[in-house]
Amino acid sequence: MLPVAQLYARDIPDLQTPEGADLLQVLWCPFDHPIMPKTALFWRAAVTVTDILTTPPEPPAMQFDDYLPEPCLLNPEQVTEYPDHLELSEELQEQLGNWSVWQAADTGVNSAYASYPQEFYDNELAGAPGWKVGGWPRWGATDPTPRLCPTCDSDMDALLTIATFEVGNDSSWLPHEEPADKPSIGFNHTAVQIGSGYDQQLYICPKAPDHPHAELMH
Repeated sequence: MLPVAQLYARDIPDLQTPEGADLLQVLWCPFDHPIMPKTALFWRAAVTVTDILTTPPEPPAMQFDDYLPEPCLLNPEQVTEYPDHLELSEELQEQLGNWSVWQAADTGVNSAYASYPQEFYDNELAGAPGWKVGGWPRWGATDPTPRLCPTCDSDMDALLTIATFEVGNDSSWLPHEEPADKPSIGFNHTAVQIGSGYDQQLYICPKAPDHPHAELMH
């Protein structure tokens, strides 16, 4: 198993941890099961983590080099995002596709979106791209699918998105920590690639975090 992410509750307000835990460690097997790596979640108390390796061990074998993450230091930024238009009611979808509604709202949307204003919503308001805790999935490769706990059938909450790509320089999602006058640090900081460039999103049961988690590629 390879380390993928280590997240502290003190750094990420949206990370909902089980009682007694304030640290999430995500590991995965660097082989497809069957279409993406299989992840394992470890909820821990940070004070109990004392014997820390300075260099994570590399596996003797991997299916793809893209399954060995490049070490990165996270600088979490809390943002507001909205669900993909495919998860909205037909009435709201019709409003998103009506350019006159956007004009009446005086949102300052670029007129380049006049022929397809729904694209502005999906690109700039819905489903922030990149690695993230919580949030909404970015559909497209597949239609929205129910995320139900396999144990109790409860609606599951998004836990972590493992993304192939981060945001581009021309997007409103560009992090505040990256000044506009500095060269871009790239679109794939972690060197991870999911499938042909997709996201792998992990979901947990809000009623019982010890229930098996679920994974989706989209």
